[in-house]
Amino acid sequence: MSDAEKDPTQDLPHETDDVPRAPAGAREVPPRPAASLLVVRHTTAGPELVMARRAAHHRFMPNVLVFPGGAVDPGDFQAPSASELRDDVRARLERSAAPDLARALAVAAARELEEEVGLTLGDPPSLHGLDYMCRAITPPDRTMRFDAYFFAVDASHASGTLRASVELEEPGWYSLDQALAGQLAGATKAVLWHFRGWLNQHPRGERVAVLRDRTWVEE
Repeated sequence: MSDAEKDPTQDLPHETDDVPRAPAGAREVPPRPAASLLVVRHTTAGPELVMARRAAHHRFMPNVLVFPGGAVDPGDFQAPSASELRDDVRARLERSAAPDLARALAVAAARELEEEVGLTLGDPPSLHGLDYMCRAITPPDRTMRFDAYFFAVDASHASGTLRASVELEEPGWYSLDQALAGQLAGATKAVLWHFRGWLNQHPRGERVAVLRDRTWVEE
């Protein structure tokens, strides 16, 4: 059985081994809103995704294979866009995010894509091609926490040439099996497994999968 065919819940107890645990009795760190973007191209051999390796100098998860993404910046709330999110995507986001944050998350995903690997959704970015796939929240017993929203976009909506950045090295196109064979954080592995089923889900359901306390739930 290949990695892409395994039970997507079997490795979740290790989901945050890359993030240090908080000392006993420490105050819970609030999760910071963040966005990641899965750029998908379809080949005869199956879907491929843009991923890259976090630079070795990072204190947090060095050398780990990730999707382009990062925390929402204050400027993302006011940044212009060439088009807005589809109504169905916005509605799913707003189940857990205020309207201004929902849009800022999409802007952040587009911004991080360009900053980290050189691909662009336009200047200003077009948001209509983005779909909201799932969400992962770092458990409360960790010293660094993110409330990460995972978007997907077809490669036809992106342009540019893949390039490395200060944040990410060796960007490239990965099949699911190639990605799952790499050095991954547990949450990234879980999202890859979830993506496999989500990609074939038509139409998209109204409910959204959330990785909370190492368990998939729906909201």
